[in-house]
Amino acid sequence: MIPGIGTLVNVATVLLGAALGVLAGHRLPGRTRDVVTDALGLVTLLIAATSAVAVGAPALTSYVGSSAPMLIVLGSMVIGGVAGSLLRLEARVEGLGGWLQTMLAGDRGSVERHRFIEGFVVSSLVFCMGPLTILGSLNDGLGQGADQLFLKSALDGFAAIAFAASFGWGVAASALTVLVVQGSLTVVGVLLGDVLPDAHVAALTATGGLLLVGVALRLLRVREIPVADLLPALVAAPILVQLAAWIH
Repeated sequence: MIPGIGTLVNVATVLLGAALGVLAGHRLPGRTRDVVTDALGLVTLLIAATSAVAVGAPALTSYVGSSAPMLIVLGSMVIGGVAGSLLRLEARVEGLGGWLQTMLAGDRGSVERHRFIEGFVVSSLVFCMGPLTILGSLNDGLGQGADQLFLKSALDGFAAIAFAASFGWGVAASALTVLVVQGSLTVVGVLLGDVLPDAHVAALTATGGLLLVGVALRLLRVREIPVADLLPALVAAPILVQLAAWIH
């Protein structure tokens, strides 16, 4: 199978789901769209919880010790938050969403612009932060098949319908983020020729799950956590795992 086919299928399902969601959204009252967004927030919270429990994975605890995994996730979040805030990642992602809104939809006023940006940011984070994004893209690049990305494509397609019903065309713009992020990881897989050890993957999964909690809180309108500023935590997690293993 050609490397990258999984990402292309994922982009197509996001675009299709977003188009269907926009068509359905125009026929739904605002209260119904809010309920849909709340439901997505709760489901995202569930997915986040199932990912975060990887902090206790046997592969990780045996590699770094039983007391280190929590500290690794904590350290990853702190380091990632500091780095991301200094790099102003959240502002840059929002700026990209605003630029795309202007290019693709024109200037329709501040309310419509905010809705477009929020849809782009939230959808980009949800579609690109799960463990399937990393593992699926790497495996696709390594020539081990795109089954994980095909599963992710189905999930993202249904999520795009619900997101677009609430946020509109900003969700479709997130297909660009999916293409860039997963395409880059697929290229990394081609170059690496191997996947990360299980302990490193577990730390990535747990950290990604915690970041998804932040996405869920945004969807539920509990708190506008700048999740994009925390994304460097995904880079810090495997590095801290290796450092902890050397100490252990």
